[in-house]
Amino acid sequence: MTQDSDDTLSMSDQPRSTVRRRELLAFLALAFGIWPIVAVGVVGGYGFLVWMYQIVYGPPGPPGG
Repeated sequence: MTQDSDDTLSMSDQPRSTVRRRELLAFLALAFGIWPIVAVGVVGGYGFLVWMYQIVYGPPGPPGG
């Protein structure tokens, strides 16, 4: 499981520019791709939960008399 082959490069063996480019691409994918989708999903999920709660228990406020 922990065998290293000769044709794989570790991070220290790669040129610094290659490592920096891969890190920049990973950051851009996270910052502008994955995290906005996660944020919209969390906010949408919370809104859906509030909506379902209000369907079951009624809207907030004093009870109608």
